[in-house]
Amino acid sequence: MQSENPLFSDLAKLVNSAAGTVAGMGREARDAARERLKEGLGGLDFVSRDEFDAVKDMAAKALDELDALKERLVALEAASKARK
Repeated sequence: MQSENPLFSDLAKLVNSAAGTVAGMGREARDAARERLKEGLGGLDFVSRDEFDAVKDMAAKALDELDALKERLVALEAASKARK
């Protein structure tokens, strides 16, 4: 049976504690970075995909109506010139 050397036992405890501390610091740093990123992005005005698609559809409809109004204007101008 081997006897435990107190020096090696203490060294193993120290290394184990250091590894746990480093891992904890890494988790805390990661969480802090995520929180700062969320705060930074929270101030920006992002829209959801549904809102973007709704506005895109509205813009397409407005462009279609504009084209129709342009055609109507050209026809009215042509009719006005024909009367003169």
